[in-house]
Amino acid sequence: MTTVQMLSDDELNRAWWKEAVVYQIYPRSFNDSDGDGIGDLRGTIERLDYVADLGVDVIWLNPVYDSPQKDNGYDISDYQAIYGEFGTMADWEALLAEVHDRDMRLVMDLVVNHTSDQHEWFQKSRQRDPEYEDYYIWRDGGTDEHGNRTPPNNWESFFGGSAWEYDAERGEYFLHLYDTSQPDLNWRNDAVRRDIFDTIEWWLEKGIDGFRMDVINLLSKVKGLPDGDPDSEWIGAEHFIDGPAMLSYLEAMDEEVLSDYDVMTVGEMPQLTVESAREYAGADGPLDMAFHFQHTKLDYDDGERWSVGDWSLPELKRLTDRWQNGLAADGWNTLYWENHDQPRSVSRYGDPENYRRESAKLLGTFILTLRGTPYIYQGQELGMTNADWETMDDLRDVDAINHARELLDRDGVEDYDDVKDIVGYRTRDNARTPMQWDDSHNAGFTDGDPWIQVNSNYEAVNAADQRADEDSVYSYYRRLIQLRSDRDVLVYGDYMGLLPDHESVFAYTRSLATEDRTERMLVVLHFDGDTETVDLPVDYVDATLVESNYDHDDADPGTVTLAPYEARVYELFD
Repeated sequence: MTTVQMLSDDELNRAWWKEAVVYQIYPRSFNDSDGDGIGDLRGTIERLDYVADLGVDVIWLNPVYDSPQKDNGYDISDYQAIYGEFGTMADWEALLAEVHDRDMRLVMDLVVNHTSDQHEWFQKSRQRDPEYEDYYIWRDGGTDEHGNRTPPNNWESFFGGSAWEYDAERGEYFLHLYDTSQPDLNWRNDAVRRDIFDTIEWWLEKGIDGFRMDVINLLSKVKGLPDGDPDSEWIGAEHFIDGPAMLSYLEAMDEEVLSDYDVMTVGEMPQLTVESAREYAGADGPLDMAFHFQHTKLDYDDGERWSVGDWSLPELKRLTDRWQNGLAADGWNTLYWENHDQPRSVSRYGDPENYRRESAKLLGTFILTLRGTPYIYQGQELGMTNADWETMDDLRDVDAINHARELLDRDGVEDYDDVKDIVGYRTRDNARTPMQWDDSHNAGFTDGDPWIQVNSNYEAVNAADQRADEDSVYSYYRRLIQLRSDRDVLVYGDYMGLLPDHESVFAYTRSLATEDRTERMLVVLHFDGDTETVDLPVDYVDATLVESNYDHDDADPGTVTLAPYEARVYELFD
C-alpha cells in the first residue's frame, strides 16, 4: 500500500488563499445595469448571488480604474478613481461591502508596469516637469541612412511593432512594452516606487483583500537597454523580463506595504519558470503565488502565438508534473485554463461541437483537483466557447487588430478572410463576449447595444438553464468546488502522476495523512472523443466513485473503459 507521510496541522502551513477558489470578473462584459451596453459595478452587484451560489471564496475584479480604455482598462489614467462608465467610487464601495457580506473576498488588479499616456504623471513627464521628468523611460533615437528617425533599440512591443514611440512634445522616444498608449514606468526612480506603494496602501486601507499583479516581472529593465536577440519570441525580453532589480522591487513592496495586511498576492509573470516561481513566491518570497503560461502555449505551432498547432497530452502531463512537484516543498501553484487574455478552453482543449458539456466538465475537474489555487473565469463554469469574428469590425481587442494587420502584411494579402481563422481563434475578444445569463435578447447582459458582440450560441449555453439542470456544467462545477472545500487532500495533498506516456488518459493521485485522518484520491481524465480502455496502476483495498461527468452505478478504478471526455474522481481506501 502507498505510504503517506503523517503531517500535523501546523505542517500543512494552512492559508485562506490556498483553500480558496477564485472567480474572475471582467466587469465590462459581466452585467450591464443601465442599458448603455457596457457592464458596470452596479450590474456586478446584481449578480453577486450567482457567484456566491457557485461556492467560490474570492472575486478577482479586472481593472475598474479611470482609463481611456485603449486596452480595456489596463491603461490607467488615475489609480484612485473609477472609470465613469463603470460607475462611481460609491458604487465600488458598495460592491466591496456586498462581496464581504456574502463571506467572499475581493482582489483587485494592480497594473504598475505602465500607465495610460493620459495619466497626469506622463503628461508632466513629457513636459519635462522637474518632479516627473524621470517617471518614464525616455531615450534619444537615431537616424538611418535616409535621415529618418530610428528607435533607441530593437525591442518589440507585445502588441506588435516597435516598443518605442516618438513623442514630439518632449522630442524623445518613450518605451511601451504594450500599446503605444501605455508608457512603461521607470522603476529605477525612487519617487515612482514611493507613489506606487502609496497607491497600493490606499486601496488596502479601503478594505480589499489582495492584488493580482499584471505583468509584474517586467518592472526591471537592464541598464543601458541593449538590443535584444532578433530571433527570440519577444525581441528584447532577455533585457526586461526578470530584470536585475526585479526581486528587490517586490521585496520592498512586501516589506513596506503588503506584509502589514492579511492579503492574497498573485503575480502574472511572462516566461516564468519553476525556479523563478520559487524565488518570487516560495516560502520566503514576496508574493503568495504566480501565474505561468507554459500550458497556454500547448497549441502554438512551433512556438508561434498567431498560429494553431496540434497539442500533446503527454506534454501537458510533463508540464503539470514539473509544476506540481517543483513547488511541492516550496511554493504554491495557480490553476487555470482561462482568463481575460485567453480564448475559451473548451474551444482549445475540448470539443465544442460534439462534447461541449463533457469536455467543459473534464477541464473543470483538472483545475479543481490539483494542488494549488483554482481560478475560474466568468462563463467557464457554463462551458462558454469561442465566438465567430467574421469581420475586422467585429474585433475590439487592440492586440488582435494589430496582429491581424501584421499577418496581412506578412502574408501579402489584403482580405481579412485570409487570416480570419487564426485571428478568430486567438483573439482575446473570445473571453470578453458578454456573460450569457439567459436566452433573452443579448443573453440578458444588456437592454442596449452591447459594446462587443454576444456569442451566437447563448440560447443553448446560458446560466438560467444551467442553474436549473443538475447535469449542467454549472452544477458540476458547483459540486466539485464543494468537494474541494470538504477534502483537505484536494488542497494540500501530495500529487503523483500516472501513465505519463498515454496519449489520451491523464491520471494522478492526491494523498494526505494528518493527525485526524488519511485521505487518498484518484483522478482520471480522458482527453479524447473516442472510448478508451486502460489499466490504472493504483493500489487500494476499496474505492468509491465520488464524482464523474457520466452516470455510473459502479465504476471500479482497475481496468476502466472511458467514454469521450470522461472525468472520474475516486476516493481510495487502503
